Amino acid sequence: MAFKGDLFKKIFAKELGTGVAESINDLRDKEFSGTKLSPEERFALSSFDNYRLKILNSQENETDFHQHYRQLQVIANLSDWREFLKEEYTK
Repeated sequence: MAFKGDLFKKIFAKELGTGVAESINDLRDKEFSGTKLSPEERFALSSFDNYRLKILNSQENETDFHQHYRQLQVIANLSDWREFLKEEYTK
């Protein structure tokens, strides 16, 4: 499973003018505001959470942990939630 480098490239390589993608954190906001999420949206949230835990738990020192934590925050704020429907994040 590729981590942030490839995902960052996907996030920032999007063409301008295609609109703003709905992110993982947008889904969380929707859910907290009482809007019912679709099964796909719930699955994407679950996949992201599992991915996040896998990455953070694999860090061997506090510096790496905090660096990856910040990168995951960026990913949750900027990447399209549909990215986390892909098989590579559901393993």
